Amino acid sequence: MIRMLLAEDQHVIREALVTLLSLEPDIEIVEAVESGDAAVAAALVHRPDVAVLDIDMPGAIDGLDAAAQLRTRSPGCRTLMLTGHGKPGHLRRALASQVDGFMLKTASPEELASAIRKVARGERVLDPSLAVTAWDLADNPLTSREADVLRLVAEGSEPPEIAGRLFLSAGTVRNYITTIVTKLNARNRTDAVRIASEAGWI
Repeated sequence: MIRMLLAEDQHVIREALVTLLSLEPDIEIVEAVESGDAAVAAALVHRPDVAVLDIDMPGAIDGLDAAAQLRTRSPGCRTLMLTGHGKPGHLRRALASQVDGFMLKTASPEELASAIRKVARGERVLDPSLAVTAWDLADNPLTSREADVLRLVAEGSEPPEIAGRLFLSAGTVRNYITTIVTKLNARNRTDAVRIASEAGWI
């Protein structure tokens, strides 16, 4: 019997998945929660074999952050990410976090159950429609400092505030922003944030 934890913030989808997967004779759902924080807490209590985690969830940590925590805090629990869209950035973070599987919510119940079984056996699973995306992921052109600056830009911080937080001069921050915009072939800093976010670089 595969002991499974489910984390999905949308109530209707969560209940539908619980109902469908409960029909599988070899899958037991030990807990169904609605956030990454709750997933980690539940995994530490129930010690499931597989955690099926939605990527975009409310709370302090999302599904990918939860997967990363489970890797260290509950190493016996394998992770299968579930998402409504295969954004390159999400896929990049998932691969970097060494999750065990990545499936789209458009998968059939049979495909999802099969993926859970494969992950439980120690196999890696990637939704077939995402295979091309995985091959096409470009390398991050930003340095770690440039990424730090752009994250703060994404939060709405202006150069003087960024300078204070990163212990740089405002002029240096403006130079970083110019370099970032150029590297990403962006129209402006807002466009640079969009490009980097979608690619999973910040």
